[in-house]
Order: sequence, then structure tokens, then C-alpha cells
Amino acid sequence: MKSEKSLNTLDKTATPTLGKETLIPHSVYAKKLRPLLPSEAFTPDGSKLVILFINMGILLLGWGIAARLDHWPVYLLWLYLPLALIMGNSIIALSFISHDFMHGSVQKKSRMTEIISFLGFAMLFMPPTQWKSLHNIVHHSQTNSLGDPDRNYLYQQPNTWGKRIQNFFVPSLDFNPFWFFIVGMAGSWLFHNFSNLSSILLFNNKSVDYVPAAFTVSARDRWTIALEFMGILCLHFSILFYLDFHPLKLAFGYFLPLAIGHSGIMFYIYTNHLICRMTSVNDPLINSLSIRVPKIVDLLHFNFSYHTEHHIFPSLNSDYYPLVQDLIQIHYPGRMNLLDADEAWQLLMETPRHYKDEVTLTDYLGENSVNCPLDNSAVTPFL
Repeated sequence: MKSEKSLNTLDKTATPTLGKETLIPHSVYAKKLRPLLPSEAFTPDGSKLVILFINMGILLLGWGIAARLDHWPVYLLWLYLPLALIMGNSIIALSFISHDFMHGSVQKKSRMTEIISFLGFAMLFMPPTQWKSLHNIVHHSQTNSLGDPDRNYLYQQPNTWGKRIQNFFVPSLDFNPFWFFIVGMAGSWLFHNFSNLSSILLFNNKSVDYVPAAFTVSARDRWTIALEFMGILCLHFSILFYLDFHPLKLAFGYFLPLAIGHSGIMFYIYTNHLICRMTSVNDPLINSLSIRVPKIVDLLHFNFSYHTEHHIFPSLNSDYYPLVQDLIQIHYPGRMNLLDADEAWQLLMETPRHYKDEVTLTDYLGENSVNCPLDNSAVTPFL
């Protein structure tokens, strides 16, 4: 295992870095833009709970129909595919609503919080207490820095099993088509989740080296995460039991919707930060990326494409993210990372996936190095 010192020392000689004086802390953006937003933008929107329960109903309906697939003629099985696609989108929607719910933009914390977040994240195999620690606390406070579990691996980090597996899954210049398209998109969420989950449950120590950045939780939260995960496994086992462990029913009614849902979620997650540069100061306009998608997609996915905006105001009603983007364009012109979804994806496929330094990406072997395509080294200082 490499020393902690080596992991915190990046090669700063390859390319010029963006100085701290040009980075703006998250709090500065929030302080400037918040007075420009209506007060109702910060009021929890309970109507999204209705949408959450509708999507739960869609999954229940899909499993109910899947339970009868063994009675369908083989030549009619294709008719289930559109429903599997809709179920996959419901998994995406449940995840994004639960994401907003955990940030407090859907409902204030109540006795129902734990139940709703558990049901919403169950299809991701994600214990909500783990999500709160990993995403709300660590990721949002240390976005795309050395301490962020959601960043790219560093080239300097040990070539552990986690780093090797991710090298097969993540879109990059040297991706493997079979692993990426057949396994990667559908399986990368499970790998990311379980590697962090095992880090917490088995070790709960920041020295764990098979994740990009290990984090710790309290002893109480550790037990809660374990119990929540066992509950999630029981829920999934009950679905498998309901479908009689029948290969046809499981393939169409369980594995296919999960693969579609997890792939859709990973499309967003891959573009959120992985082609952005690292920052020692949490500057969401530099270390995060928003993408443009069709309006219908934003409607279905609660404006999750507005990711930079979310990092400035995590508890904001997602309906107001477009207004935040407009304000950013007015008050910080040319500073924000904003791309069409296909352009962001193309950049992922054209660049390697490990950080050599804060502004340089390199491949697993360190043979090909390029500047981060969204490196804003020439931005005008605002501080």
C-alpha cells in the first residue's frame, strides 16, 4: 500500500494549475445568488411524493405482469419490453426523487423520512444512511477533491482490484467494448456501491485503498447501514420469490429493468464530474458539469441534468434549477461547465480516466496524458 503522503502528492509539473485565487468557494456563489431566487424555491415540494408513489406503482404493476410471463406465447414476449423500459425509468425516477428527498427539497425531516428513503433507494441496493454520509456529507463538501469518493482514481493510487475493475467499466479512451456495453453500464453502479459499502462495513477506515477515497461513519451509523442493507436484500429476495425464481420472469421483469435503470443513472453520474478538473477549493462551477438534455428527459428526471446548480443549492426545489442556471450565466459568464449530453459523453470516450494531477488525465498505465477537457485555467478571478 502506498503511503498516505504519496496519495496526497500529485504531479504538478505536467501542466499549469488553476490557482486558489481564481477558485470561488461554494458559499460565495450561494451568498450571491440566493437573494435573487424566490423564497418558494427553498420550500419543500411535497407533490413529488405523489410521483414517487406512482413510480413505485409502476414497478409493482410490472412485476405483477411479469409473474404471468410463463403463460405468454413466445412470439408475444417482446410486448413486455416497453414496460421493462418504463420500469427502468421508474427506477431512475425513484432514485432522483429520493436524492432530492434526502436533501430536504421534497419534505422536511419527519418519521416517514427513513421509510420513504429506504423504499426509494432500495432498487439501487443503497442504504439511505450510507447515501447520507457518502453523498450529502462527504461528496458535497469535498467535491472532486482528494477526499471525494465519487472522483476518478489517481494514477498514483495502488493498482488494487477496485481500480482494475473500474478501468473496465468507466467510459474512457481505452475502454473495452464488451465489458463497457454488456457489463459496464449496467454493473458499474453496483460495483461503486458495494465497494464503498464493504469499505464501511468491513473496515470503516480511511486507509482502505481499493476505493477512490475512503470515508468513515459513526459506530451507530455503521450498524444502521448494515441493517438497512439486510432489509434491502430481503426486499429483493421477496421480488425474486414472487417471480418464482423463473429465468424468463427474472430476465424480463427483474434484471432488464434494473439494468436499464442503473445504466440511465450512471449516464448522469459519469458526466457529473469525471471530465472536470480536481479542485482544492470546492468551486462547483469548475469541478462539476451540467448537461443539456431534451425537455421531456428533464421532466421525467426532475432536472437532474442541472448538476452544477444542485451543488450550489443542494436543498433547492429542482423546478428552480433552470433559473439558477440563468443567474449563473448572468453573474459568472463563461465560467460554468455546460455541454450537450452527447458532447459530454464524447469527451468521456476521448479521454483517459485517472488523474495524474489536478488538471491532467492519464490512463491506467500512465502512457497517455491529456489536459482535462473542462480545465478552466484561464478563467477571470472573481475574488
